[in-house]
Amino acid sequence: MRILIKNSTIINEGKIYKSDILIEDKFIKRIAPNIDVKCDKLIDAKGLHLIPGVIDDQVHFREPGLTHKATIYSESKAAVAGGITSFMEMPNTKPQALTQELLENKFQIAEKESLANFTFFMGVSNDNLEEVLKTDPKKVGAIKIFMGSSTGNMLVDDKKVLEEVFKKSPMLIAVHCEDENIIQKNIKKAKEKYGDNIPISEHPNIRSDDACYQSSSFAINLAKKHNTRLHVFHLSSKKEMELFDNTIPLSKKRITSEVCIHHLWFNDEFYKEKGTLIKWNPSIKKEEDRKALFQALLNDKLDVIATDHAPHTLEEKSNTYLKAPSGGPLVQHALPVMIQFYKKGEISLEKIVEKMCHNPAICFRIKNRGFIREGFFADLVLIDLNSSWEVKKENLLYKCNWSPFEGETFNAKITHTFVNGHIAYNNGIFNEEKRGVRLSFYK
Repeated sequence: MRILIKNSTIINEGKIYKSDILIEDKFIKRIAPNIDVKCDKLIDAKGLHLIPGVIDDQVHFREPGLTHKATIYSESKAAVAGGITSFMEMPNTKPQALTQELLENKFQIAEKESLANFTFFMGVSNDNLEEVLKTDPKKVGAIKIFMGSSTGNMLVDDKKVLEEVFKKSPMLIAVHCEDENIIQKNIKKAKEKYGDNIPISEHPNIRSDDACYQSSSFAINLAKKHNTRLHVFHLSSKKEMELFDNTIPLSKKRITSEVCIHHLWFNDEFYKEKGTLIKWNPSIKKEEDRKALFQALLNDKLDVIATDHAPHTLEEKSNTYLKAPSGGPLVQHALPVMIQFYKKGEISLEKIVEKMCHNPAICFRIKNRGFIREGFFADLVLIDLNSSWEVKKENLLYKCNWSPFEGETFNAKITHTFVNGHIAYNNGIFNEEKRGVRLSFYK
């Protein structure tokens, strides 16, 4: 199968330039200014921008066991519509992915159901170290430790276990960092003041910047002690930015970092309008935190932009503060959000591609993805930067059928998404003849 993309404006590796691209089967065969060959399909991309497929390094697709919220099929479909061609899914499903057999079961589901490429993280508990150390770094993206309780409650709070994992793991450790003792003390204070009717505005006080800082600094000190490769998920506070380095190239960093879409877009003022719909762990904090995160993204203290896509039903989210679960759906809208920041003059297109496409591939050592290069998999996204659309219930693809961005107008539209050379999405129409494949990694 040969597909020729003509007249595209490519954004790749810090440059913007016009070129044609020839796709042959799953791979990028040739990149040149004027390719003239016989092909099975010709796409005239004049006026469109072409980027590598987005790699989302943190999603919760809820399968198995929580499929009333989402499925691998439904959320991968939303991801592909949003220009995400590969995802990395977390272990807090039901059952939790705490054994090699349970982990492989998720891969088997995805092979049949996922429209995007995939990997699943091995989960860590207080008592599964032996299983964790069996994880193959060539076949699995990372191991995941919840150093703070969240949906599914996989909290690892045994310091001896943490020490052993950091000491013995040969692969990347990805962490959710919030100090549980601080959180519980803050909940107690809030209950003393408000009873069971704690307002959502207290969320950033309960899951405070201090709770994040104490846990992140503890994880980083462990990683430095054992020279462990560490990736800290969803940074949310100004205070934490002092923990990260921007003086060395990403490929040389042993400790890397991520920021999520919701922490870049929202601040605590939005709780008045959005309520528990924007309840996430870690919490959305003050405007000064949001601004500090954005600045750290631009100056390379923060390495990766992701979603932490974590859907719940609207009924579940419409509960009182203590009962409403944390998390929300984001994969369909992450790239449009970042392009909206570009439209406002706050970030360049090159930097967006670096943080959403190149850097996840570098951090996780993903084979032959994340860049537009000859010989790499043809995971590609075509974008119309001059097409406005409004987020409405009727154009949502999430199984939960709500979004914190409903009513928002974005000024760029994804027109085509290629997954392994297959046109999986074309102007609102899906071609589901092929499935995504398992990601592989350099050890």
